[in-house]
Amino acid sequence: MEYLDIITIILFMTGIIVSGLVFAKKGKNMKSFFAAGGSIPWPISGLSLFIGFFSAGTFVVWGSIAYSMGWVSVTIQWTMSIAGFVTGLFIASRWHKTGVLTVAEYINKRLGVNIQKIYTFLFLFISLFTTGAYLYPVARIVEVSTGLPLTACILLLGGICILYVAAGGLWAVVVTDVLQFAILTTAVLIVVPLAFNQVGGVSNFIQSAPDTFFNFLNEEYTLGFIIAFGVYNAIFLGGNWAYVQRYTSVKTHRDARKTGFLFGSLYFISPVLWMLPPMIYRIVNGDLAGLDNEGAYLLMCKEALPAGLLGMMLGGMIFATASSMNAILNISSGVFTNDIFKRFRPGSSDRTLIRVARISTTGFGLSAIIVALLIPLMGGIVNVVISIAALTGVPLYLPVIWSLFSKRQTGRTVIITTVLSLCVNAFFKFLTPLFWDFSLSRANEMMLGVGFPAICLAVFELRAIIRRNVSGMYAGYIAHEKAANLEKASQSGLTNDENSDNRFSIKVIKTGLVASGSWVCIIGAIASTGRMIAVVAGLLLILTGLLIGKKQSSSKNIT
Repeated sequence: MEYLDIITIILFMTGIIVSGLVFAKKGKNMKSFFAAGGSIPWPISGLSLFIGFFSAGTFVVWGSIAYSMGWVSVTIQWTMSIAGFVTGLFIASRWHKTGVLTVAEYINKRLGVNIQKIYTFLFLFISLFTTGAYLYPVARIVEVSTGLPLTACILLLGGICILYVAAGGLWAVVVTDVLQFAILTTAVLIVVPLAFNQVGGVSNFIQSAPDTFFNFLNEEYTLGFIIAFGVYNAIFLGGNWAYVQRYTSVKTHRDARKTGFLFGSLYFISPVLWMLPPMIYRIVNGDLAGLDNEGAYLLMCKEALPAGLLGMMLGGMIFATASSMNAILNISSGVFTNDIFKRFRPGSSDRTLIRVARISTTGFGLSAIIVALLIPLMGGIVNVVISIAALTGVPLYLPVIWSLFSKRQTGRTVIITTVLSLCVNAFFKFLTPLFWDFSLSRANEMMLGVGFPAICLAVFELRAIIRRNVSGMYAGYIAHEKAANLEKASQSGLTNDENSDNRFSIKVIKTGLVASGSWVCIIGAIASTGRMIAVVAGLLLILTGLLIGKKQSSSKNIT
């Protein structure tokens, strides 16, 4: 990597930090710090949800599958698009109607304080490891690209995330997410045509590809796996505490739905673009094998992109994948402050709560850094951690989602489902291969993980229907929900503070887009190849920023 690439990464890094820090004074109370006042425009929330769903797996795992198996990698990610539409249709607005700040607060009101304590402990414990697992692969990308020591990369990236998430809260997270989306999308739009040039164009790529390269399914990723994975993604997207935050922090139920629909639309289009670089690299170099496949994405970028533009692509990949860590940091801090500290100190002032929020964000961030630093000593623990996250996703989230729609599920039925499902999943994932040399296929493992908790909940539901049982806490929860929605209805329109925050966030996005587009134009103009593509992409970024600013000015004049 050349100096211009390093300069580009540093500039984007500085821009992201500054964009987050400018929101430091916006966190005046719990709602503004953890829900951005409950008035985030739905396009911003939808883009944040989309980019927050990223992980290193987007480029490493799916990129590896794209290189070795082709189009099936797109099919797998299309299940995320379907999950977005399902969440938008059924789940997102239901979360918004609960009127809560966090999922833990909902569990407390709907299922009881003891159940909330168990789920809070499980969520925070698992988040500690998953956050470290998100940080480690991103640091590895920086290490491989720059030659910096891995420890320094972990400390640097972790420190950056802690800095602006602790300072700016949810506004800092969602606004930087939008900028990261714009940078990454621009980088991908530049690399795809340049990658096609490496293989003589689109037609030559299609003719040179292996026979089964454009099959939608294969023997490993069957229709059964795709269906089960789609259900899993719908549950994960609809129940993950960090993602629920995106549905509850918008103004209306309709906005919550639009957030899910935007996610689904983007995930229908984007996998096609994302997976083309590693698929094309299969034609450039078909000799990668084993774990080397995981580097196909970066190798194609290095092959096709000139100095400066490579740094832009790496910067987009780094900060987009780091977004997952930022989302978990913010919601973990929210759960600790709102659902643990506030219970012990109910009379705490807003100033005290914000201070605790920032301290706890820092604490969770430092813990994630420690986990990431320990990963090399644990020997391949990343795969184990990611497996644990996958195994715990449906058992943790489906029972709570089910309770949103059912008056019969109780704290007891929900926690039994979660514990039983976790035990069954762990048994087949870790014990049967070790003691009986028996392992489930990918499809069967996914179907078990999704099917078993669903069956448990269905049995409990049917039993309650036959006995005509209703949860003892349901009436109290419904009273809370009605009161919360009446309060929202009485606050039609945005307050002056909410309008001010929205205008300020759009101003930051506009400035970031124009600055990023200008730099892309500069590095594109001096690039050895792809000048026209880069300059046009940069001008589109600038134009987008100016149009956003113009629309904001028009709205301000109208109001």
